[in-house]
Amino acid sequence: MKITVLGYYGGYPFNGDGTSSYLVQSDDFNLLLDCGSGALIELEKHLDPLQLDAVVLTHYHADHIADVGVLQHYWQLAPGIKKKPILPIYGHSFDHPNFDRLNWPNSTAAHSYNVNQTLTLGPLELSFFEVKHPVRTFAVRIIDRPSGKNFVFTADTTTIEGLASFAKQTNLLITDTNFLEVPSGPKWHLTAAESGQLASDAKVDSLLLSHLPQHIEKSKLIDAAKQNMGSIKISVAQKGLVINL
Repeated sequence: MKITVLGYYGGYPFNGDGTSSYLVQSDDFNLLLDCGSGALIELEKHLDPLQLDAVVLTHYHADHIADVGVLQHYWQLAPGIKKKPILPIYGHSFDHPNFDRLNWPNSTAAHSYNVNQTLTLGPLELSFFEVKHPVRTFAVRIIDRPSGKNFVFTADTTTIEGLASFAKQTNLLITDTNFLEVPSGPKWHLTAAESGQLASDAKVDSLLLSHLPQHIEKSKLIDAAKQNMGSIKISVAQKGLVINL
């Protein structure tokens, strides 16, 4: 299973790099996990978008779905041979207006994932865990059946009981790391130290810090996370980063 970072900032794109989006590939199956600002133009560097098999969205904040509309237009208007006639986009159906917009005539179709059941997409198996955010949001574990490898993406969340159990012993944990320190105002994301603690509690193989703040040095985020995670391997997301599990 190969994971390519297409975007990794939280909130808004910065210095030419976009917000949350990942290309997940196994054999000839291509899954787009979240579709933030800048996702489509970066995806085109790695894959013809018409060769996508499915899209999965963790929630409907703009920095995770901003490019869904232009992806739908691409499937409607771009020349080329589509891998399948209609691209399925999976999201939760607790927010009907946003869920319904995943439908686009003759291009994309909305599909609801059941958060209490495993979703099988090609060689991948996806399970979900509701996290803590101002809107309904779901962490996801993706298992590659051919290799047995798996990773967990926390999506956007603050600390919440049960997340470490959901991420237990995953090969790769990708965390929402939007803060270096606890902010003075509302806190709906993890700090770097909390990402490290989550990785330690879940006993993961490696940690990737993502959904990053725009104006904090990445080295400072890594240093803060390392304080709580022992010898677990740690890295920080960057555009075009490829991880093979």
